[in-house]
Amino acid sequence: MKVGLVLIIAERKERKKAFNYQETREIAQRAEEKGFDSLWLYDHMLYRNEGEPTVGIWECWTFLSALADATQRVELGTLVLCNSFRNPALLAKMAITLDEVSQGRLIMGVGAGWNKPEYEAFGWPYDHRVSRFEEALQIIRPLLREGRVDFEGKFYQARDCEIKPLGPRAGGPPLMIGSFGKRMLNLTAKYADLWNTGYLGQPETLDKPHQELLEACRETGRDPETLGVTAMIALHYPNLAPAPDGFDNPPLSGTPTQVARAMLGFEEAGVEHIMFHLIPYKPEAIRNLEQALRNYRQLSGEKKLKKAI
Repeated sequence: MKVGLVLIIAERKERKKAFNYQETREIAQRAEEKGFDSLWLYDHMLYRNEGEPTVGIWECWTFLSALADATQRVELGTLVLCNSFRNPALLAKMAITLDEVSQGRLIMGVGAGWNKPEYEAFGWPYDHRVSRFEEALQIIRPLLREGRVDFEGKFYQARDCEIKPLGPRAGGPPLMIGSFGKRMLNLTAKYADLWNTGYLGQPETLDKPHQELLEACRETGRDPETLGVTAMIALHYPNLAPAPDGFDNPPLSGTPTQVARAMLGFEEAGVEHIMFHLIPYKPEAIRNLEQALRNYRQLSGEKKLKKAI
């Protein structure tokens, strides 16, 4: 199972500013050195709650493009790109180009969007988000796979659209959809290579959303074995920050060994890729996760050895 780290590029209350690109680059390079398989960025324009100051965030695709040149091995992904922010044909062109820059390391995570204040602030329509997303997928997927599409929809058009040159991988970068709810899960089953859900805690928090995905696969005729499962996990270190609120599931917590055992539980559940959102996002938390990653790889290796004997 692959293990990734979410790089936080939004402003942090404890710092009163965002990590700048140089800091993010250093964290990314250390994560690659310490054996993480992937790095992930959130896609937002701002966070705004009534009565509270606006929280800023860097534009993720620009950071991701720079990190493609600053790293050599790790996969690079988005959790997840908001469909409403970019024209779908242009986004497919951007993805194929970034896959070229990264030499085939991009995972293209996409979703329908949800954060109404940023729509209002930047002038994007908030209505029919899932319908817009459904049309966008009918443009993005064939452009990634074949480099060509001819589509006329209610919200998007891509007439005789062609992408040249194509990137380094036949079929382009994998398409990952972050989703929950019946309609979005059906779209995932129909169009995605990978499914993502979060914010999870212990491995059993995957059970319900995974069963809902399996139902979507049955309804759409998708073989679930052909749809990779990925999970974003909230990991809290109580000695470094107060307990967070606003999560549907209690975040994962514990010693590096306990976290490693939870990781092994996700592997045993059939998850092929997990990524960690750290609470707090501090160097101490990252170092703790590095130890948990080493412990997990040891446990996983021992398990495979026992099966082979």
